[in-house]
Amino acid sequence: MRAYAKITTSVTDGVLTITLNVPERRNAIGPQMTNELLWALHDARAASDVRVVVITGAGKAFCAGGDFQQMSGGADAEALPPKGDYADLLLLLARFDKPVIAKVNGHAMGGGLGLVAAATFAVASSDAQLGTPEIQVGLFPMMIMAVLARLVPRRRLVQMMLLGEKLGAEEAARIGLVNESVAHADLDARVKTLAAALLDKSPITVQLGLRAFAEQDDMDLEAALPMLRAKLGECLATDDAREGLMAFLEKRAPKWSGR
Repeated sequence: MRAYAKITTSVTDGVLTITLNVPERRNAIGPQMTNELLWALHDARAASDVRVVVITGAGKAFCAGGDFQQMSGGADAEALPPKGDYADLLLLLARFDKPVIAKVNGHAMGGGLGLVAAATFAVASSDAQLGTPEIQVGLFPMMIMAVLARLVPRRRLVQMMLLGEKLGAEEAARIGLVNESVAHADLDARVKTLAAALLDKSPITVQLGLRAFAEQDDMDLEAALPMLRAKLGECLATDDAREGLMAFLEKRAPKWSGR
């Protein structure tokens, strides 16, 4: 376990839970928290006992956005060597080859909303708000724009950013910003159910699929299809693909080896 100051981590039954842990500042994200998240995610990618990652917040908020105190010159002592910045974090999340679930337990603003948008799945408490309030303080959601634009319709996104809007969780689900909105009392159970469903799948197939999805994301159709044809060949060559097809023919549950 690493010496984290801004997050906590725990692994249970293949699920790594990363908790943003500065509740007195509503889990505002600054350089140190960003760096710790990068370390935790790199460790998770390399860990064979981690199959799914859940990111959530301590206290009543998921993440209130950027830590303006650190932006204006204040900084905490960094215990871990630097691994990257916020742009690196969004890119890592967007290309992560294990499923990442954002468990949005409370408000997710600005930089916090970027984490939600870059995750593989997002499940929000019905009392959470999600928004881009940066323009209210003379800033603009520059980096998170890149991940938001992949989820939110163009006109709706421009409206959000220029007006500094905060959306309720149900509207966020309606426009595709999160997968679903659930009652706060049901949030833990819903995320646990989703994680269990992912754990039931072949880990090597999930990884190959997520890698291929990220690779084709910026390709045109003429380039994407030949690449994906080759990726299908990689998938068919795995032991799990052979086991899955045999289990289907034999009408039994597959036993995944992860190879």
